[in-house]
Amino acid sequence: MVARLAKTVNGERRRALPASSIAQELRELAAAEARAVLTAPLDGAHRPQHAHGLAPVGNELDRLFAALDAVTPNSNPRTARLLASGTRKVAQKVIEEAGEVALAAVKHNGRGIVRESADLLYHLAVLWRRAGIAPDDVWMEMRRRADSLGIAEKLPKSTP
Repeated sequence: MVARLAKTVNGERRRALPASSIAQELRELAAAEARAVLTAPLDGAHRPQHAHGLAPVGNELDRLFAALDAVTPNSNPRTARLLASGTRKVAQKVIEEAGEVALAAVKHNGRGIVRESADLLYHLAVLWRRAGIAPDDVWMEMRRRADSLGIAEKLPKSTP
C-alpha cells in the first residue's frame, strides 16, 4: 500500500511517492555520483566565483594559527575557553566537526560543507597549537607526500 501525505501545501493535497519510486531515484542518484569525476584546477588560473564577490586573502589557516597567540578571555572568550580546556576536549571537537562535514556532504548541502569545513579547520588549528605543531609542519608533510606519490594523499599502510 502506498502511503499518502494528507497535509495540504498551497491549498493542494499532496501524495507521497511510492517507495519503489524513491528506491529507483536513489539508485539513479548513486549511479550518477559513481560516474561523476571531480576535478580541481592544477594552477591558480581558474578560481570559483565566490557568492560574496571576494577572493580569499592569503592563507586563512596560517592567519588563524598566528592569531591564536593573541587570544584572551576578553577578546575571544570561546577560543580562550577551548585553548584552556585541554587536548582531549579539542580532539573531541575535531571529531565532531569532521562528522558534521561528512553529514553535510551526504545531504548534498554545499553551503553546509563549507561552513562545517571552516569549523573543522578552526578546531584543527587549535589542536595544532595545543600540540606545538605549526601549519608549516603539516604543509611540509603534504609536500613530501606529493613529491613521492604525485598527490598529497593518505600514505599507504606499510606491511611489517
